[in-house]
Amino acid sequence: MPDTLRENTNAPEPAPPQSGTRRRPNASLWIGFLLSVFAFLSYIPIFAKYPITRDMPWANFLIFALGLVFLFLGLRRAFRQPTVYRGKIAGPILTTISVAALVFFCFTIFSLGKHLPLSTQAPRVGQRAPEFALADTNGGITSLASLLSTPAASHPTKGVLLVFYRGYW
Repeated sequence: MPDTLRENTNAPEPAPPQSGTRRRPNASLWIGFLLSVFAFLSYIPIFAKYPITRDMPWANFLIFALGLVFLFLGLRRAFRQPTVYRGKIAGPILTTISVAALVFFCFTIFSLGKHLPLSTQAPRVGQRAPEFALADTNGGITSLASLLSTPAASHPTKGVLLVFYRGYW
């Protein structure tokens, strides 16, 4: 009965252990783990400085994804060819640590980031905004007073919508 089961499986038969041969290190596992550690630790010192990667850390998610692909390949190699490659013990441990780092990263970015303290100096809803003057897209100076000035008869009443976006800069 066990012989018939063996014939029906598509898995390759492991090579018999040879005396005196050393198993090769499983570099895919370690590359995947190091990529995951880099993705976890690089957000604040590198990617939080730039608006394109600060608001949505897509670069970190891509690095995490690449690391998890390497970990998956290393685990597959370790369990399919255990006589050739190392990693049956270290592989699941490194993968668990990497997945835990990804979960903690997502928790800090998406959950804890929403609980930032309110700004005490921001105007409240309905309160008049302080006077300001800023450059527009054409390089001209636009002030709040000019936006709220009395409209001409041919133009509709002007209004100003201010959107406050709390950034990290």
